[in-house]
Amino acid sequence: MSISEERLRILKMIEGGQVSAEEGAQLIDALGEPRERSRPTPPRTLRVRVSDLATRRPTINVTIPVSLVAVGLKLGARLAPYAAGTNTGDILRAIETGATGRVFEMQDLDANEQIEIFVE
Repeated sequence: MSISEERLRILKMIEGGQVSAEEGAQLIDALGEPRERSRPTPPRTLRVRVSDLATRRPTINVTIPVSLVAVGLKLGARLAPYAAGTNTGDILRAIETGATGRVFEMQDLDANEQIEIFVE
């Protein structure tokens, strides 16, 4: 029987006169405090940062909700064929396991850019 069901049972006993209000309060206290409800976690995001290798200045800094990552990775592989060889499964696994921080890094020497992906 759950704590809330036990509390309801005690309240009905008080209502029926089987126990006094004071005794009922003691019984409810003996049940202990209910567990705190878990706080909602803030939505996780994926940040893609592209920086110029010479200046180290970011040229692109995009943040997207993690819920859109699978679609974005598929679309990105089609739009950026040079990145198609990267293992997108590793990025998805990092997200699913709750990893945070940088999960991917690549340098494109032809474009003189560094690409980094972070889970935040």
